Parts: sequence; structure tokens; C-alpha cells
Amino acid sequence: MMHVLLILLLLPAAVMAAPSEDEIQMLPGLTTQPSFKQYSGYLAASDTKKLHYWFAESMGNPKTDPVALWMNGGPGCSSIMGLLSENGPFKVKEDGRSLEYNPFSWNTVANVIFLESPAGIGYSYATDKNYTTNDDLTAQEHYWAMKDFFLKFPEYRSNLLYITGESYGGIYVPQLVILLASDSGFNLAGYAIGNGFSRADFLLDSLVYFAYYHGLVGTTEWKKLLNECCGGSQDDCKFYDTALRSPACNTEVEKVQTIQTGGYFDMYNLYSPCATGAKSYSDKPSLPKHGKAGLFGIGRDNPDNVCQNNTATQTYLNLPAVRQALHIPHFVQKWQVCLEYQDGWYTKQYNDTSFFYYDHIFKAGIPGILYVGDVDMACNFLGNEWFADSLGRPVKEERKMWYYRDEKGLRQVAGFVKTFDLLTYVTLRGAGHLSPMDRPRSALVMFTNLVQNRPFQ
Repeated sequence: MMHVLLILLLLPAAVMAAPSEDEIQMLPGLTTQPSFKQYSGYLAASDTKKLHYWFAESMGNPKTDPVALWMNGGPGCSSIMGLLSENGPFKVKEDGRSLEYNPFSWNTVANVIFLESPAGIGYSYATDKNYTTNDDLTAQEHYWAMKDFFLKFPEYRSNLLYITGESYGGIYVPQLVILLASDSGFNLAGYAIGNGFSRADFLLDSLVYFAYYHGLVGTTEWKKLLNECCGGSQDDCKFYDTALRSPACNTEVEKVQTIQTGGYFDMYNLYSPCATGAKSYSDKPSLPKHGKAGLFGIGRDNPDNVCQNNTATQTYLNLPAVRQALHIPHFVQKWQVCLEYQDGWYTKQYNDTSFFYYDHIFKAGIPGILYVGDVDMACNFLGNEWFADSLGRPVKEERKMWYYRDEKGLRQVAGFVKTFDLLTYVTLRGAGHLSPMDRPRSALVMFTNLVQNRPFQ
């Protein structure tokens, strides 16, 4: 089939245009249908993998505005969750049947593709029911899906293309950027990764510091952590490495992770209330089944996170009228926010994206943004800042505040920004793991700066 795709890519663009069979004619739950066009259908990622996409054309000038791909993380979480709760044109109301417009949608300035991946996630499926995959295979499938997208929408081939995502998008995005950068058929202009999984040891080590300096760990517990893991010193302590070697250190680090993931706080936003109410605290550490200290909760979206409530979105997307409007075949599985497949369905191949990914990206001259909500505990700001610094790019402008305008037109601090050559590190003040949901105004400014090549001011 891939040979067929290559042949079709050579056909004149005039032969093909936006697929009318994928156009969403009427979206249930809206009192007024949108003025922009939108499409929902499937992209061929392989001979057997069919990835569901939802494409919202720009509210500005679709013909000239950039195209942006958005991917949620996991692995195992749906990008349609992002569309309907973070940066898409609509949000689901509490009744699970009605939609409201999101004034801070990213399709106010770009044409945005929301892609559900890997197969088995959301409405995506595999015809042979084989859902086993890994980082490299998923990247190849994203690449072929993008090939197929521009077969369906050849009129967008000359538009600037940006690849964006969050969380495990820290793996998805740079891998795809490398593949697209080596193919002259794509007009790749940049990328953005939000609260990304970048480097496991940085994220765990910084999480322990984050917990102490945010008041989650007391002075007595902190001193015990330092004694068991760092020889009493708090300077550049390698909690991650030591926990893997020392049972005593591992025990103390597990206690920190239990506070993070145990249902007392929302691990995606420390200051957000827990949707189902906080659990009673137990002094006995009890990590979920996913593994040792240093592995659980770092760089993945947790489908069992009881402090998040996605019931309304899940209800809406399983309404028969909605599935019909989105052209979802009857045999496709029920939509879920995140899936926890059996052990071994997804093999994570990389714990450190520093050199293998970013060296290639920098050599290709592709600029990007690493942005982080500063109250996220899943992929925290400090570990991501260490990561950005570790890449060794020349500093063009040291860390400074950047701003947005609030609903009254007043200038407010959006966060901090540090500008390197080909890389910008950005924090969003008061945002968690799902930054566009928590701070939609500042997140839209950040995205606009990316696709319009504007400085952070």
C-alpha cells in the first residue's frame, strides 16, 4: 500500500482536494454550527493501522495559515481529549451532550489536525487487531499518516507545518520531526512540546526537589532523603540512579512518589482540586502496580488518575449521533480517554531524548519550543528546564518574564522564557500538565508566537 501512496503523491494537486466524505456536516451539541470547515475520518498509517483524525480549518485564512498537528500523550491517551478540553474549538459541557465554543482554540490562528494514536486509542483501530507497537514503529506510522493527510488535503502542502504535542509527545514529536525534516515533501517549520517526557532521570530527580520546595515533604523527611540518597548533600543529588541501587533510598523516593500519585493531589496540577475527593493519607507507601520508584508517573498520562474527571467527554463521544457525525464505523470500539492495554502492548525504547533526537533536529535547523506548566508533577518544569539547558545550545537571551493580556486588557505575567539558538524554553505560570486547559489565554499566545514567529514579550 505504501508504494501506492508514493505514486499518488506524484499526481497533480488539482486531481484531488479535501475529502467531501470526511467533512463534518452537523456536529451534535452545538446551538450554532461553526463558520469554519472541519473533517473527521481515517489516515492510513500502515497496511492495517487506521488512525482517526479530526481536522479543524483555521478561523483566519485557511489557505495561507499554517497547519499544526496536535498529539496527546500516554502512550495510550486520545488527542480528541485535547481537542475537547484543551486547545480545540469546542469544549464539552457537564451534561455530556452539549458543546460550547472555546475562544482560545488554536485554530484561531492555524489549521489544526488532532490525531488519535497509536491504533487502538480513541477511534483508531487495526484491521488485524494487532496493537503491539513501540516508539520507533509509532513514529513511522505518524509519518505515513501525515503522508496520507496531504494526499487527502493537497491544497495544504505548501502551508507551513508545525508538529505539537504534550506529555509523551516528548517522544512522539521529536521522532516525527526528524522523519519529516528528511522529506522535502513537507514544509516543516517548527515544533512545540508541552510538559514533555524528555529525560527520565532529570524528571525524577527534579520531582523530589519540586515536592520539598512546594511543601509536600517536610524538613525531617527531606533530611532523610538526602542522607539515604545523597550523602547528606542537596547539591545535584541523583535520586533516580541511587534509588535503583539502594533499597533505603528507594524506600524514601517511593514515599515522595506515593504523595504524587496516590490520589491525594492531582498529579497533573498540584493546586487543582481532586475531582473525586482526596484519599485519606497513609504513612505506608503504596505505589500502583506499574513499577519501581523512578518509573511510575514520569512521562506518561495515567488513565487511573482519580483526580481527573473526563466523564462528560467520554459520554459525548460515545453518543450514536456523534459517532455518525464523525464518520466512525459501527465496528470501531467505544471511545475512551486513555487505555491501559495488557503488559507489553507498547514498548518504550527511550528514556533520554537528548542526543539521538535533538542533535538531528538542530542539524536540520528546525526551531522549537519546550513549554511547561509550572505546577505539573507528571513532567515538571524543573526537570524540563534542566533538559533544555543540557542540550548545549547557545543562549540568545537569558531567562525573563513574558506576558499576556487578561479579559480586562491588563498585562499579566504569563511565565518565564529562556531563548536559545533554535530552541525556546517557556513556562506557563499556574498551569499544570494540560497547560492549554489550565491557562488557555497564555497558551494561545505561546502557540501564536510559534506559528507566527513572534518573540515572547
